[in-house]
Amino acid sequence: MKIKSKLFAVLSSAVLLATALPPIQLSVSAADIAHDPSRNVQEEGVGNPFNFGERMAPEGTSIAELRAINHEMTVQQCKYALYKEIDEHWDLISLRFGQTEREKVYALFLGVGTLESTLGGNGNGADHETAFSEGFGVSSAHAYGTLQTAVTAFRDPGTSFMQEDDVPELEWYDLNEANFYDAIISNHLGVRKIIHFIRQAMVDYELTGWQIVRGALKGHNTGWANYTGDNDGYYKNYPDEGAALAQWYYEEGHLYDNVFTWTKAEVAEKQRAGNPWEDWWYDKEPSLADVPEQPLETTTQTTPEQNTRMGDVNLNGTVEIADAVLLTKYLCGTEALNDKQGKAADMDSNSTLNAADLSLLKRNLLSHSH
Repeated sequence: MKIKSKLFAVLSSAVLLATALPPIQLSVSAADIAHDPSRNVQEEGVGNPFNFGERMAPEGTSIAELRAINHEMTVQQCKYALYKEIDEHWDLISLRFGQTEREKVYALFLGVGTLESTLGGNGNGADHETAFSEGFGVSSAHAYGTLQTAVTAFRDPGTSFMQEDDVPELEWYDLNEANFYDAIISNHLGVRKIIHFIRQAMVDYELTGWQIVRGALKGHNTGWANYTGDNDGYYKNYPDEGAALAQWYYEEGHLYDNVFTWTKAEVAEKQRAGNPWEDWWYDKEPSLADVPEQPLETTTQTTPEQNTRMGDVNLNGTVEIADAVLLTKYLCGTEALNDKQGKAADMDSNSTLNAADLSLLKRNLLSHSH
């Protein structure tokens, strides 16, 4: 095979189109994904294609600038920011939620994001804030970001708030404006907050099965994960609606694009007709068990490939006149070289085979003939 003269970096047109779309968009093809489509999402996750860090911006960034960055996020970026957090803590989340299908967990968080902020589709990106009229850190409902994470999710939010100190597996950030207005940290603490309510649903209220996650979403909304069968409105208007919306994103192929919907939108009427928890979500029992330790990776020892000698075009172990003859035939178009032969013939290491390489090879042969 002939050596290629250039290396091409191919950018997916789907990514370019998706990142250029405006926040409010209802007609994007589901094929417009940002991650490498060859990835096994179930095993590997989506791979953080937007390169989100542990913070949206470096510490020291002004609050105004930080919020401006969040404000510019597309719906698609809001989605992938959630997935980044899920992927980083997949083993824990899968265990606590009782769900082994990663894309269903992605979808569930899109459902919550729709309930809280329409995933940035309101034109504000992740820069969405509620219940702040009393001032920063005063109201327990003061919330920010895609998941509208309340101040109660942070460490030391004030003596009047109950501490959510029962999720030691996840980082617990202090309540300050730099942390509060960081969309990535808000997502992280939103995940942590729901896991807190999963524990509350199981330990304090002894819920089982899908009622645990249903109760946890109710807790995320109301502050209590207890079962309130006498008031179905608590469920219909939040956890059940969120699950129906999640099922819509999942079944209609809108996990990865810029498409969003609104709470109570007619597009999800089919999903609301049944019980999304029993019909779609349920996998296995949520668990408070320790996350299994990952086994140490073992490597298989392989014999390293013998280095190719420059000029040894026919790969027989020596550099001789036959190599120059073979390269001459290649340049004349009467012989082909495989990749390894081509690398051996590339005497000037510029990834191009031409007369200069033949000249260098002949010079090398002459210098060793004396």
